[in-house]
Amino acid sequence: MQGMLVTEYLRNDIRPLGPLDLVDEAHQTMDDYKVSHLPVVDNGHYLGMVTEDDLLNAESEKLSVKDGSTQLIRTSIEPDRHIFDALSLFHIQHLSMLPVVDEKGEYHGYLYPEDIVDLLGGDLSFSGPGGIIVLEVNINDYHLSEVAQIVESNDAKILALYLSSVPDSTKLELTLRINNTDLSRILETFNRYNYTILASYHQSLHALDLKDRFDAFMKYLNM
Repeated sequence: MQGMLVTEYLRNDIRPLGPLDLVDEAHQTMDDYKVSHLPVVDNGHYLGMVTEDDLLNAESEKLSVKDGSTQLIRTSIEPDRHIFDALSLFHIQHLSMLPVVDEKGEYHGYLYPEDIVDLLGGDLSFSGPGGIIVLEVNINDYHLSEVAQIVESNDAKILALYLSSVPDSTKLELTLRINNTDLSRILETFNRYNYTILASYHQSLHALDLKDRFDAFMKYLNM
């Protein structure tokens, strides 16, 4: 996955709008490419993004984007930033595309969220066999070393980890992707350490054994 820098995943197949392009042209482009945002660029300089909702309120489809929009979203990301920074912006601002703009304000292209999903989905951390545990912890009690120790003491490894804050609280949600398909022992250990387990997604070996026995029993009855 190399350096996973934004510049490695640039797109340029959607032409950015100019400030004098018409509102109906913007709507047509959004419909064609199934996006709800479009960058506005003037002589290579990034001005911001228009949104579909904003343009729907324009007095006329024949107005220019400059006159038909009430506000441009200034969100962008620099080419040398890590792709995870882009993922965070997509999540926080609910964007359908993310313009890539250098420190001089020059427009380079854009990122598409599905490209990042495909990128991460192809990584071994996400695509390989394993299970997921979601924990809730107090910010002051969170120690990554302890979480890793619990997982590794059960002969497993953390493949990926995602932290998110719980709104209006001092708690964190910790999502772990682990390289075992049966997380039963790890879950028991987290329980012994008094962790709050919000969810787990895995295939218990005990459950598989019960299923095998049930299938064998049903086969016997049908003989």
